[in-house]
Amino acid sequence: MKTRIITKKFTLTDDVREWIEKKLKKFDKFFSEDTEATVALSSNKIGERIELTIYRNGSIFRSEVSDKDYKCALDTAMENIERQIRKNRTRLEKKIHVKKEMFAEAELAEAEETIEVAKVKRFEMHAMTVEEAILQMNLLQHSFYMFLNSDSGRYNVVYKRDDDQYGVIEPIE
Repeated sequence: MKTRIITKKFTLTDDVREWIEKKLKKFDKFFSEDTEATVALSSNKIGERIELTIYRNGSIFRSEVSDKDYKCALDTAMENIERQIRKNRTRLEKKIHVKKEMFAEAELAEAEETIEVAKVKRFEMHAMTVEEAILQMNLLQHSFYMFLNSDSGRYNVVYKRDDDQYGVIEPIE
C-alpha cells in the first residue's frame, strides 16, 4: 500500500512515519499494493486529529478521529475503516476485488446491510453559479445541493462543511 502523510501543526518524525506505515500494513490483507492511503495529522487545542483515507479502484474508505494522542486516534480510525470493509464485504468482493480469503479468519456479528432507496426525487436542473447554488441550498436548509454549473457546463455539488465553510464537488474530466 502506498502511504502519503500530510501534517498541519504537527511535527512528523521518522519514528512517527515508520509507526504509521507499520500500522497501515494491517490493511495489506484487504488491499493490493496499488492501493493508496492518505493520513492527515493535525494538532489542535483538544488533542490530535487524524483523517485516514484509502483509495482503491474508485472506492473511498474514510475515517476522521480526534483524540488526546495520535496513536489512539489512528487505532480508532483503522478500526472504523476495517468495520466498513467487513460490513460491506460482499459488495467489495465484487466491486474492488478485496481478497476473499481474508474474511475467513474472522466473521463479525455485524450483518451486511441491505441498501434500500426510500425516495427518489426528480427535478429540473437550471444552470447557475456556485454562489447561487449555495444560496439555494441555504434557502432549502439542506446540507448539500446538486446543480448545473453555468461556468463549466457540468453537474456539481455544493455542501456545507463541519467548519461552517462550503465545498464544491466537481467531476474529473
